[in-house]
Amino acid sequence: MTEYLIYFPILIPLITAIAIKLSWPIKITRKLILYFGPILTLACSIYIYNKFDKLNSNVDIINIFDNITISLGIEPISMVFLIMVNTLWLVATAYSLGYMISNNEKRLGNFFLFFSISISCANGAALSSNLITLFIFYELLTISTYPLVTHKGDEQSKASGRKYLLILLGTSLCFFLPAIGYVYHLSGGLEFVDQGLLFTNLLPDQINNLEISILLILFVFGISKAAVMPFHSWLPAAMVAPTPVSALLHAVAVVKVGVFSIIKILVYTFGIELLHGLNIVDLLVYICGFTIIATSIIALKQDNLKRLLAYSTISQLSYVIIAILILTPSAIIAATMHLIAHAVSKITLFFAAGAIYTSTGFTKISEMNGIGKNLKVVCFAFTLGAMSLIGLPILVGFTSKWYIVQSAASDSQWIILSVITISTLLNIGYFTPIIYKFFFTQKNANKKFKHLPLTINFAILSCCILMVILFLYPTLIIEVIKNVQ
Repeated sequence: MTEYLIYFPILIPLITAIAIKLSWPIKITRKLILYFGPILTLACSIYIYNKFDKLNSNVDIINIFDNITISLGIEPISMVFLIMVNTLWLVATAYSLGYMISNNEKRLGNFFLFFSISISCANGAALSSNLITLFIFYELLTISTYPLVTHKGDEQSKASGRKYLLILLGTSLCFFLPAIGYVYHLSGGLEFVDQGLLFTNLLPDQINNLEISILLILFVFGISKAAVMPFHSWLPAAMVAPTPVSALLHAVAVVKVGVFSIIKILVYTFGIELLHGLNIVDLLVYICGFTIIATSIIALKQDNLKRLLAYSTISQLSYVIIAILILTPSAIIAATMHLIAHAVSKITLFFAAGAIYTSTGFTKISEMNGIGKNLKVVCFAFTLGAMSLIGLPILVGFTSKWYIVQSAASDSQWIILSVITISTLLNIGYFTPIIYKFFFTQKNANKKFKHLPLTINFAILSCCILMVILFLYPTLIIEVIKNVQ
């Protein structure tokens, strides 16, 4: 029966979504349901972590045909991702409730309904034991987040939603699905296995470097939630959605499922040893390096705070991919660490941006002169999130960048080291002026500041604490990832 615990992180958010839909008119039960779902799912995820050694076998859901089964399983990278998603779901729920009510957002029941469904899909992707199951949950996540992107219902939101669907579904059907089909054609299976053993039984004349290279390209560009150029423009476009949706897209579910999927496929389908020496890996490093630097330069020019954070996210996602492309055991730790570090740091930044909007109505950086004097907690939290992404000590972003740099240096990856150095300087270039504007410029004396709900400040402070805890105790993640074979 222990194996069937693996269903719970998928089912509990779905049941929560149904309960939200049915009971939303009853005010007294709203908060109870909204908080009970994330708390129960997180508790279940932690229990699965504690029973990890007993969950070695996969649980089949539906057998489609020979060697193609929708099934769930657990391994170290999935375990880390699962706990991250559900921890941030709980924090994001507290924040979202305060934000949506304070800004008089409509259709709150629908918002939290699709929010819960998207978490279920993200958990399903985390627990997928093969490529077809991952693909199904990956696509369901795109569909379930579409109503969140278009939540406001205006023409701009609808246009952004169309772009969102076109790019994410289009790349999946044109690249991701054919790649899965070709893996099945070559190996006769789709399972995620230790050390990428799926291809090891093939003779040299059955698979060659060109075929491996084509597959790798199809997977990296087919998983456009990772926002590698040129399939990145959906992410800034989606910033028309309410800030809690932006936080969900950037930190909790959508883009994180993208980079998580790439890590998982490289480790458990190809195996890092198989990819050593391939020229296509070097090409992907250059593409990711270009994405990191180009989007950081674009971020420098942004006046809209959420758009700046969106381009920063695109850059930071390629950090994760460029880290895993170092193709060493330490690179797996580095990539996973940065996935977590970016999630916690970026959700802090979006929460702060949303709090500034809620209190002042400001969306442009040029409007935010001196607001740190009235919004001390919010602006301090934004500063910590920015410092974490820059990579300063006492914050988790330093730890993840340290592991990336260490992995790159040990493998003499000087291009990656150069990209990280240039990107860090650009991070300083677009974050420092914002912090300066918060604290060291004269505020508008006539501006009135709206009081922020307690839940918003609670969520922001919780994320700040998480950034420090993960810096002080990185072994919470590292010891799990070291079990990757």
